[in-house]
Amino acid sequence: MTIAGTTNRCIILFLLIILAGSFTWSNAALAGPLTLGGAIAGFIVAMITIFKKTWAPVTAPIYALLQGLFLGGISRMFNEQYQGLPLQAVLLTFGVMAAMLFLYQSRILRVTDKFRMIIVAATAGIAIFYVATLVLGFFGIQIPKVYEAGPIGILFSLFVVGIAAFNLALDFDFIEKGVRAAAPRYMEWYAAFGLMVTLIWLYLEILRLLSKLQRR
Repeated sequence: MTIAGTTNRCIILFLLIILAGSFTWSNAALAGPLTLGGAIAGFIVAMITIFKKTWAPVTAPIYALLQGLFLGGISRMFNEQYQGLPLQAVLLTFGVMAAMLFLYQSRILRVTDKFRMIIVAATAGIAIFYVATLVLGFFGIQIPKVYEAGPIGILFSLFVVGIAAFNLALDFDFIEKGVRAAAPRYMEWYAAFGLMVTLIWLYLEILRLLSKLQRR
C-alpha cells in the first residue's frame, strides 16, 4: 500500500461516480428507479466491502458506480428546486476536504485515540438518529425542527457537516498508518472506498444544509 497507489484508486472511484452520476442526471425518465436502485444496491455493496476487505478491488468500483447513479438523481432533484445548488455543494465538499487535508498534514489537527473515539461515537449517534427517524417515519411520526429550515434545523446540519468533515481526518490517518505498516495492496482500494463514503456523506449533508438556507 502506497500513498500514490491510494490516490490513484481515489481518482478512479471519483471518475466512476461522475460517469454514473452523469448518466442519471441526463436521463429524466430513468432518474427515479436509478436513484433508488443505486442507493439500495450501493448500501449492500458497501456492507460487503466493509466485511470483506479483500474484495475491495472489485466491490469498491461497483460501489462507486452505484453511488454515482444515486448521487446523479439526488443532485438532479435538488437542482430542479434550487438551480446551481449541487455545484455549490460539490465545490464546498472539495473545499472542506482540502482544508482538512491541510490541517492534517500540517499536524494542526492530530488524530489521537480520544479524538477518534469522540468522532466515531458522534458518527454512530448520527447514524442511529437517522435510522430512528426513518423507522418513525413509517408510522407517521416526524421529529419537529430538525429537518426544517429554522435555526435548530440549520444548527443540526452544521453539526453533522462538522462531524463528516472530521471523519476525513480519520480517513487520512487510516491511509497514513496503512502505508507505514506496509498493508497489502488491496487496502489501497479499501482506503479509497472509505474516503469516498465520507465524501459522499459530506456532500449530501452540505446539499441538505444549503437547501435549508435557500428555504429561509
